[in-house]
Amino acid sequence: MENSRGGTPGNRPGGTPASASGPLPPEVWRVGAWCAVLLLVAGVAGVGVWIVVTFKTAVTPVLLAILGTALLHPLHRRLVAMRMPKSLAAGLTCLAVVAVVGGAGYIVVAALIETGDQIVSSLKQAGRDLSKHLGAAGTSLDDIASNAKNLLGKFGGTAASGVITGLSVVGELIATAVLALLLMFFFLKDSDRVAGALRSVAPRRTGDIVEAMARRAYGAVEGFMRGTTFIALIDATCITVGLLILRVPGAVGLGALVFVGAYIPYLGAFLSGAVAVLVALADRGVVIALWALGVVLAVQVLEGHVLQPMIQSRTVQMHPAVVMLAITAGASVAGILGMLLAVPLTAAAFGVVAEVRGRYESGGAGVS
Repeated sequence: MENSRGGTPGNRPGGTPASASGPLPPEVWRVGAWCAVLLLVAGVAGVGVWIVVTFKTAVTPVLLAILGTALLHPLHRRLVAMRMPKSLAAGLTCLAVVAVVGGAGYIVVAALIETGDQIVSSLKQAGRDLSKHLGAAGTSLDDIASNAKNLLGKFGGTAASGVITGLSVVGELIATAVLALLLMFFFLKDSDRVAGALRSVAPRRTGDIVEAMARRAYGAVEGFMRGTTFIALIDATCITVGLLILRVPGAVGLGALVFVGAYIPYLGAFLSGAVAVLVALADRGVVIALWALGVVLAVQVLEGHVLQPMIQSRTVQMHPAVVMLAITAGASVAGILGMLLAVPLTAAAFGVVAEVRGRYESGGAGVS
């Protein structure tokens, strides 16, 4: 008995290793527990994505309404502080959304339609110039530009052949926009009742935690929307002024395109800036296009090194790699709409994780 109790820790009576029949080491249990947690989180996230995709007709207006509410809630609070009824303040806020979004969309579409032929012709000319120096690469660019109108014509013909499908898509978009606007009205009007509604839905002992997580997620989305909107406004103003100085046609529309594209970090700025440079190349030539490229790059440097650290320093900070992965995942799930919603939803998730971690650390400190 003494040998069996006082022998080497790695062996049991009869020479059997402890790892073969006894409990696993604590490190293995710890790794297994974390793997189980990660699998559980991945499963919940997968089910959530499946639910969103399956019921996207109902989920999309809710998400858009939450983003709009997070962006315009300060305006609503200011109107209410002026002793305006909550319903009237919410209605005026929604009307402001319709005016701004509708006006920006009209300006962008009109500018792109006006300069579309110039962009195609500039691409063709650039392809001819490059083919003299680069050979096949320039010829390929020329072919792409030459076939652009044919591809668009085929796409238009396909869309025209399916008029019913096109009308249904347009109707679905209009219905989504109207529903999101109505939901935003109710979210603004009844914002003071959200905490009570969450507590009534949550289990008894988790009401405080659910409310804190919801507030943290909403605060992250609100901070992201405010910061991004302010940065987008500065970027659009600077680029519009630069294009007006360079006398590039459609400068106001291109500035509006920059403003809209700023809600898709990195990728939106690249695409809107490329359109601005192409328009400058089409109408003013290579020299003005290079100046326009310099304006776009200068604004991007200003955004990355000055505006982002100053304006969004108090919101949830995300690494650029995380942002790009979120945009890619959103595009694979829901296309352009997924790209728009991916980053604010990721910011909300980071806010929830930060709240849970803070509560876990404070609880651990209290126990020790």
